[in-house]
Amino acid sequence: MAEVEELEKKQTGELTDESEEEDSEEEPKLKYERLSNGVTEILQNDAASCMTVHDKFLALGTHFGKVFLLDIQGNATQKYEVSSVKINQISLDESGENVGICSEDGKVQVFGLYTREGFHESFDCPIKVVSLHPQFSRSNYKQFVTGGNKLLLYERNWLNRWKTLVLHEGEGTITNVKWRANLIAWANNLGVKIYDFSAKQRITNVLRDNVSLRPDMYPCSLCWKDDTTLIVGWGTSIKICAVRERNSTEMRDLPNRYVEIVSAFETEFFICGLAPLADQLVTLFFVQEHMDQMDEEVRARPRLDIIQPLPESCDEISSDALSVRFYQDNECRDYRLEHSEGESLFYIISPKDIVVAKERDQDDHIDWLLEKKKYEEALMAAEISFKNIKRHDVQKIGMAYINHLVENGDYDTAARKCQKVLGKNMELWENEVYRFKTIGQLKAISQYLPRGDLRLRPAIYEMILHEFLKTDYEGFATLIREWPGELYNNMAIVQAVSDHLKRDPTNSTLLTTLAELYTYDQRYDRALEIYLRLRHKDVYQLIHKHNLFSSIEDKIVLLMEFDKEKAVDMLLDNEDKISIDKVVVELDGRPELLHVYLHKLFKRDHHKGQKYHERQIGLYAEYDRPNLLPFLRDSTHCPLEKALEICQQRNFVEETVFLLSRMGNCRRALQMIMEELEDVDKAIEFAKEQDDAELWEDLICYSIDKPPFITGLLNNIGTHVDPILLIKRISEGMEIPNLRDSLVKILHDYNLQILLREGCKKILVADSLSLLQKMHRTQMRGVRVDEGNICESCHSAILPSDMAQPFSVVVFHCRHMFHKECLPSSGAIPGMQFCNICSAKRRGPGSGILEMKNSLNPEQDKMNTN
Repeated sequence: MAEVEELEKKQTGELTDESEEEDSEEEPKLKYERLSNGVTEILQNDAASCMTVHDKFLALGTHFGKVFLLDIQGNATQKYEVSSVKINQISLDESGENVGICSEDGKVQVFGLYTREGFHESFDCPIKVVSLHPQFSRSNYKQFVTGGNKLLLYERNWLNRWKTLVLHEGEGTITNVKWRANLIAWANNLGVKIYDFSAKQRITNVLRDNVSLRPDMYPCSLCWKDDTTLIVGWGTSIKICAVRERNSTEMRDLPNRYVEIVSAFETEFFICGLAPLADQLVTLFFVQEHMDQMDEEVRARPRLDIIQPLPESCDEISSDALSVRFYQDNECRDYRLEHSEGESLFYIISPKDIVVAKERDQDDHIDWLLEKKKYEEALMAAEISFKNIKRHDVQKIGMAYINHLVENGDYDTAARKCQKVLGKNMELWENEVYRFKTIGQLKAISQYLPRGDLRLRPAIYEMILHEFLKTDYEGFATLIREWPGELYNNMAIVQAVSDHLKRDPTNSTLLTTLAELYTYDQRYDRALEIYLRLRHKDVYQLIHKHNLFSSIEDKIVLLMEFDKEKAVDMLLDNEDKISIDKVVVELDGRPELLHVYLHKLFKRDHHKGQKYHERQIGLYAEYDRPNLLPFLRDSTHCPLEKALEICQQRNFVEETVFLLSRMGNCRRALQMIMEELEDVDKAIEFAKEQDDAELWEDLICYSIDKPPFITGLLNNIGTHVDPILLIKRISEGMEIPNLRDSLVKILHDYNLQILLREGCKKILVADSLSLLQKMHRTQMRGVRVDEGNICESCHSAILPSDMAQPFSVVVFHCRHMFHKECLPSSGAIPGMQFCNICSAKRRGPGSGILEMKNSLNPEQDKMNTN
């Protein structure tokens, strides 16, 4: 199809603006091309009257009686001079090897394209239709049908003669016929009939709806969707008929098949042709438009619609108005629609033009998206179908999308799309970077530059870094953190940052970035200085990561001032690199920091810093008194006298009390509690801890003239000291607060003690009885004695070899066995014997309980139990 003319997709006439806008935004379903080449020349001198389509070629009939065989591109390959008048119909079998032709002058020719042998006959009336059996080339009978005033079936008999059978007549001219498998459908003036060729009977009659239309002006359109579904279009009515098998119980005299109309609906325009498209229909319409100015109807461009049939209506999927040549001169009967099932090609035939419609492929879909500037959708469609597209390239579509975004000022989106579109093409990347530089948008593309397997030239990255350094310190710092140091010349960037710092030496962002650059360059000491100067949180990570402990020996105070907790933890975790003594020396002039360090050291290990415990007493007293007492309790290395001196100087009563008690001066400690703290509860608690009768006596003596102290003693003394000792010393007439409650509590505590003792006694008795019973059951058990046991004294077999002889055996509960004569004499307790083995091991008298088993001689059987 060399000459291709784009067909308009809108109807002319009185369409509203809204309709035109909708058409422009909706993607067409089909694309159109004119069938040109040889066809153009043929139709210049002649006019097309009919055409039939095979997968391999086309057959075109003209008004001057000629038949042309065309290739798919429209080039004429063969020409037949059949008649001098209009060719009405051409029919091909499925193989494409045989053709049937009929003309207006009554001529019918059926022959092989490669043999020219066949049927050649002229009738005395116009023959409107001809149709070959689909398997004509394979059949021995070579059947075909013709239609004029009647429908005739021809078949060749065994004598090679043609036999004729009238299938139908008497209802006017046969205007259309379609043969599919064993079913023949034809249309005449009254309606559509279907003939079952296998059963040799007609099975249905579908009447036409609008009888006012002339059948010759508005002919019937027939199309088989499959072997059992016929689509009928006539006037403005479409019916879909399904051929069903009749139930055997209903047959009687009826045909074994019947037809069910599964869908019937009206259309807006007159139907010129029908073709199936999956479960949809392609419909060619003849359109007449009413002109208000002239008060008449004029012929408009024909429409090719795709519709979705429903039981009683249809949904319009798409509608295209076709600008065929000389459409103003054409009538409804001048248009035909033929289709190729294999490739979903649809041919619109008019006298002076043939248009080919085909389904749009993915390339066409992308073309439409690009035309509508829907670049993102076009790119997505190309990526999904990259294996099927032939005319488009994914990267080129992506570049068009990026160009579109840049033109519209959407630089961020354009830069983001570069990652996907440019991929690993270094040249394209560098071109885009320079373009973004030209338009002043380097910042937009900076975060999307490749930094993995693909890397651009260092100059590209340095150019972007310099751009940020001029205008955006924070963005510059972000890029330095995110980009690997190998992408650019580190020293050049360090020099640039240093130049900027000369103008702004206190800029923390630039200083931090410079420290990171020094780190990339492995100049860790320079980076550490900057981090410490800035008190940057990454200083500890830098020290750990690069083992910079030797560089911080003289910077311990700075680290402690920055973050005491992190610094101390780091120092303690790395004692092998920075010793405790070194840290103490460095912190000697900062006792508050030294205390923090030694305190954490003591918490980790009470003994590591023992030589500093004496110094820690003063540090705790100065900076952390709450932890002084726990330190004194846990430390075993601090000098008590020194600690007592410091605590007494600072009047730390609780700490002094603890130290006095630890040094053995409990009475002085109790006296301080009573006199200085005046806290009877602490005094009682202290006395309980010491559990010293003299202390209780001192406490009672000190409290005897202080009613509140007496109350405290009465409430707490009952479990440690006999309350009577205190009560007897109370002076008569002394008023003691809450005395009654205190006495009640004493009695309650006493009762509780009695109950506890009784409960304990019951438990003890029960446990003793249980153990006694268990021991008794154990001792009553039998002990197995056999030939394998030996005497523990003489080490010979415990049982004699002759069991008839009398013998005596002693078995102890410890499972040691002796011959009775081998046992030593009884001990100090008459009649009681013990196992001398267990006695030697001092296992106690329990092992001495024994059982004596007598000889097995019944006459001498006896039992001695000791």
